[in-house]
Order: sequence, then structure tokens, then C-alpha cells
Amino acid sequence: MAEHFPDVAKIEYEGPESKNPLAFRYYNPEETVGGKSMRDHLRFSVAYWHTFTGEGVDPFGTGTMERPWHELSDPMEVARARVDANFEMLYKLGVPFFCFHDRDVAPEGQNLAQTNRNLDEIVQRIKENMQGSDVELLWGTANMFFHPRFMHGAATTCNVDVFAYAAAQVKKAMEVTKELGGSNYVFWGGREGYETLLNTDMQLELEHLAKFLRMAVDYAKEIGFEGQLLIEPKPKEPTKHQYDYDVAAVLGFLYSTGLDEHFKINVEANHATLAGHTFQHELQLARIHGKLGSVDANQGDELLGWDTDQFPTNLYYSTLAMYEILKNGGLGSGGLNFDAKVRRPSFKPEDMFYAHIAGMDTFAKGLKAAYALLSDGDLESFVSQRYSSFRDGIGRRIEDGSIGFHELEEHALSLEDGIENESGRQEWLETIVNQYILEKS
Repeated sequence: MAEHFPDVAKIEYEGPESKNPLAFRYYNPEETVGGKSMRDHLRFSVAYWHTFTGEGVDPFGTGTMERPWHELSDPMEVARARVDANFEMLYKLGVPFFCFHDRDVAPEGQNLAQTNRNLDEIVQRIKENMQGSDVELLWGTANMFFHPRFMHGAATTCNVDVFAYAAAQVKKAMEVTKELGGSNYVFWGGREGYETLLNTDMQLELEHLAKFLRMAVDYAKEIGFEGQLLIEPKPKEPTKHQYDYDVAAVLGFLYSTGLDEHFKINVEANHATLAGHTFQHELQLARIHGKLGSVDANQGDELLGWDTDQFPTNLYYSTLAMYEILKNGGLGSGGLNFDAKVRRPSFKPEDMFYAHIAGMDTFAKGLKAAYALLSDGDLESFVSQRYSSFRDGIGRRIEDGSIGFHELEEHALSLEDGIENESGRQEWLETIVNQYILEKS
């Protein structure tokens, strides 16, 4: 089989001093951190959509990408070439996982039946490539936002025919995810929201979304899919307000509908930015509720108000992200999926490799800094001491629930010398994080 990237050899670890742009400086897959290899800690994944179907289009310009399959005209031939290119890239990067939407890997046909036949053919090609390799499918999902039929939403549409079509599409996507041994299945409600409440029955749409997800849970059980079901929050784009706005909104929806036992959350860094949160905030909120399932590893531009999906290169963010992931005990069946696209001017095929190398090195560095931070306990001990007043006396009684407002008022009245607070020392703590990034990773 002809190579799609003949100018790129297998990427090796060469260490921090390397000047080779096609080598890892910090990601050494065999290096152990806390008795576990970097490969197993980080569980990297390539996002099929941005990497192999992204064309560099933006609202003001057509595509710029140069890809080996652009010389092909038949959509199915293009789909076959992309499968082979995906596995070549996974091998050369040493990445163990990939993710896809159904419409990423196979084109739509004239009707649903033909579309499903297209998907079945390409799934067989994926299976052939997986045989004899260590590559696995991290998760699959259905693209229910691109086609015009979903202009009013999928599970939250006002059109029952579209609701039925969406159900059939998820049914098929779950089947192929199981067939390929996928570890998870993701629901991203790209158009599950509204532009204006003037034409929206919000209560009905939320009820329909819950019904749809219950059907999906039932079907997963029916076919014996044992992977984790995930919901990915995003506040806007393409709709003005999406029902899965952020982790808190998803948690509220899951708990209020009784779906919480079936789903965890796939947290994306750039979506956290759009929701007005930090990446660490969204990860920690999911973690403390026991719902952190997987991560889309990218970053946004805080000067821009849209989902730029850049490759992660911010060491501070990757360190604090890995801090939460390590505290979570890892990501279980999840992983770090590079839901990221090269910039529009980075149009050469080798730029895809440069970008993934940068992201992998960034999270490898973050992993080591975060592990050292947790091992030394500098942040943990400060936080513990900061809340120490709740461990004894009246604080302990608040914790064990043996006290009420009457007793608390009595205590407040007894504070004749006033209240003394301790400094939060934020700048000092930020300096500590910098120290671990610069000196201990």
C-alpha cells in the first residue's frame, strides 16, 4: 500500500535537546511516571474529523489544505484513502486511539439505506487496518449537525421525521462503534438548543432530549455495548444557546432526568473557554461528581469568541488539566483526544505531524509537572490548611450536621475580638506551579 506521508518517518523520542521537528522532546511513551507509562497515562487519540476531513475553511475563505487524497474525485475512494492515511499517521505517531463521527469516515448517500451501506463498507476497511495493529477506537459518535435536515436540531427538533432519522443514525453509529471495539460513545448536541425562545418550547425539547437518550441507553444494553456513554458540553456554536452549555448544565440535566447513572462527561478545553470557565474548572467539577470520563485536548484563543480548536501548547493549562486527571485516578476507558485542527496557513501534510507532536509533548510535560505537584503535596497541604477551621470545634459540628442557625448565632455573638482571615496567597501558589513546570518536569 502506497504511503500517504512518505516524507515522514516514524516519530521517535529524542529528548529536550533535539532540534528535529519530527521528533518528541518530552513524550517518551515507555517512560514511567508513578509506576505507569506515559502511553497509558495519556491515552492519546487522533480526531478523524479535523485531521482527515478538515479543509481549512473559515467563514471568509475556502479550504487551503493540501492532502494526498485531493486528486481523487469519487467520494468513496476519498473515504478509503482517508482510512489508510489515518492508520499510517497513527503508526508513525505511535498514537494508540482514534475517534470519528459517522459522516467523517463515509459520505452520505441518496438515502439512509445507501448511507448505511457506505458506512458498512468503510467500517470493513477500518477493521482490516486494525487487524494486526495495536490501534483501538476510543469513541464513535453521530454527526447530527452538518446536514440541513438538522437545522432545528436532532433530538430537540420540532419535526418528528427528523427525530426518527436522528434515532436511526445514532442506532447505526452505536452498532459500528461496538463492531470496532470502541471504548466509549459520545453525544455532542451540536444543534440541541435554540436561536430564540419566541419559537421554542424549551420544556418539550428537554423532555424529548431525555427520551432520546433513554432510548440510546436501552439500545446500548440491547446490543451488548459495554462502553461508557459520554456527553460533551458546549455553550454555543452552532446554536446561540445549547442545552449542554457546560459541565454544570449537563450534570443538572442528568440528575433531574434520572440519567446520571448511565453517562459521564467528555470535557473539551475550548468549550470551557467559550462557557467562560477555565479548563481546570470544568475538569474538576466533572471529577468531584464522579463524572469525568474523557477529554478533548485542545485550546482556544481567548481573544476570539469562537471555537478555534487549536492544538494544545499551553504548559500551564496542560499541567492543571493533568493534575485533575491524576486526582481522578486517570480517565478509565477515556483518553486525551486531539479535537484540534492545524491553522489555516499550516496547510502542508507534514504540519499535521508537527501539530500532534506539539500537543503530545505539551501534555507529557504537564503530566510530569502535575505528578510532581501531587507527590510533593504543596498545593494539597495548603488547601487542607486553608479549611482547617472546619476540622475542630464548631467547624466539626457543621461538617457532621449537629448544629443549626441558633448555635451559629451564639458563636458569632461571642467573637468579641472580631474575625481574622488568612491570606489565600494566590500569587505564591501560581509561582509554585511555574516552578514545577520549569524545574521538576
